[in-house]
Parts: sequence; C-alpha cells; structure tokens
Amino acid sequence: MPNLIIDNKTYDIDQLPEDAKAQVVSLQFVDAEVVRLNALVAVCLTARNGYINALRPHLAQLQGEDIKPIQH
Repeated sequence: MPNLIIDNKTYDIDQLPEDAKAQVVSLQFVDAEVVRLNALVAVCLTARNGYINALRPHLAQLQGEDIKPIQH
C-alpha cells in the first residue's frame, strides 16, 4: 500500500483509478530523471572546475608575455 502525498494530502496509490496510477508512474519517472540530471550537473560542474584548475598554470605563464587576459 504505497502512498502519494500531494498538497499535504496522503493518497493510497492502490485505491486510485487506473488513469491516476498512470499519472503516478509518469510522475515517478520524471522525479527519477530530475535526480539523475542533478547528479549529471554535479559531475559536469566538478569536471569544469578540474579543467579550470588545469588551465590556471597555463594562464599564469601568459602573464609575463604580450598576451594578457581580457579584463571584464
């Protein structure tokens, strides 16, 4: 007897009509996708920070040359 909580109300999923159960399945899928995509964003941000850290020594070498970083 799994429950669904929407708008602070608890519903017994087994008691829902089939149309509603199909919506619950879609909701569960979307919730799982949001979790997966948030994990992917975290991985990408970690990789991005790693690439920036790997780039910093190369940029530091340019400071003594004619090529200067663009100031924003």
